[in-house]
Amino acid sequence: CGVPAEQIRQLARDFAAADRAVCYGRMGVSTQAFGTLCQWLVQLINLVTGNLDRVGGALCTEPAVDLVETTRGGHFDAWRSRVSQLPEYGGELPVAALAEEMLEPGEGQVRALITVAGNPVLSTPNGRKLEQALDGLEFMLSVDFYINETTRYADLILPPTAPLEHDHYDATFNLLAVRNVTRFNLPVLPKPEGALHDWEIFIGLAEAYAGRVGVELKPTMPPQQMMDLALRHGPYGDKSERKLSLAVLEDYPHGLDLGPLKPNLARRLKTPNKRIQAAPALMLGDLQRFAAQPQAGADELLLIGRRHVRSNNSWMHNYQRLVKGKPRHQLLMHPTDMAARALQDGQRVRVHSRVGVVEVEALASEEMMPGVVSLPHGWGHARPGVQLDIARQQPGASSNDLTDERQLDVSGNAALNGVPVQVSAA
Repeated sequence: CGVPAEQIRQLARDFAAADRAVCYGRMGVSTQAFGTLCQWLVQLINLVTGNLDRVGGALCTEPAVDLVETTRGGHFDAWRSRVSQLPEYGGELPVAALAEEMLEPGEGQVRALITVAGNPVLSTPNGRKLEQALDGLEFMLSVDFYINETTRYADLILPPTAPLEHDHYDATFNLLAVRNVTRFNLPVLPKPEGALHDWEIFIGLAEAYAGRVGVELKPTMPPQQMMDLALRHGPYGDKSERKLSLAVLEDYPHGLDLGPLKPNLARRLKTPNKRIQAAPALMLGDLQRFAAQPQAGADELLLIGRRHVRSNNSWMHNYQRLVKGKPRHQLLMHPTDMAARALQDGQRVRVHSRVGVVEVEALASEEMMPGVVSLPHGWGHARPGVQLDIARQQPGASSNDLTDERQLDVSGNAALNGVPVQVSAA
């Protein structure tokens, strides 16, 4: 990693000796071939130094709508995908399996797809292979506002109400917060006549299917009613002093502060014996895989992604105020890597990986580690059929035309960073 081993050892000693310390890692350590291993080791550092579940260390949230408390815990590898035998997690398969499950003939072949607000052609590994798979489907439905790189393959696009036309409660990111907070967002604009919320679209589709196959649907509870029940049954609901409900939150449009994080892990653990599994066999086995990984070739560089403040995945590129100014689409390279390949700053280059090749402008940057190049995520809009006028005018290429659906973490998820590539003059 470019840091001398003795400095790393001293950092570990200082961490262990500190009164309070926390080791934290998120996207950067997760989206590569040893992401699960890294996250395990991050928490082991907190655990063995006494910093797990303590103030000043790593703490769990206690959100008003507690999705952890209402589940019995996840499961892993209960069954596997049809083609590559990738493990499921919580009933879901990694997206690395999606294209091959559509392309490989045989019993169980995926022949239809529904996408909801996603753009997997730009956000999943080997996007060109997924394009081929989408083009061969018998039917595709998208719930979306735009004809983008993915929805252009849809037979039917159903647009829901716009973001300002429906309410919103964040049940996901409050699980990851640094403080317990809650907020309910009411609609800013009225729902247009004839428009449907996304949940109304889903119910309509279910009713149409049920009527066709002759089954009876269970009654459906509107989302606001479900959210109100979740709040009332949560840790700050009817049995607490706060007595939170949706009606209460409507009086606090900027949200409510529910207090700092506190130690609670022993109560919230979902393991059968209510103890932390510090050395699961899956992780010990992955240590061996890590030790045996091959070294990069002499001409290889490692590709990592990049996300910018004004670019939320691929969504924000069709708004002029967010794409104006300094361009942010370039491939960043360390000057020594450019010199070794006789490349100039600003030159157009070809980037090759096992799965594809893209052309993009290279930009010299001493912020890059030698041997590593960076291409931002979510660009590459100039494709036939895309109806995003502003986004189509932007330069850049999709980094996921280079990422490899065969380069996987032990969980089965694809590595979106650390992808071996070669860079040459275009």
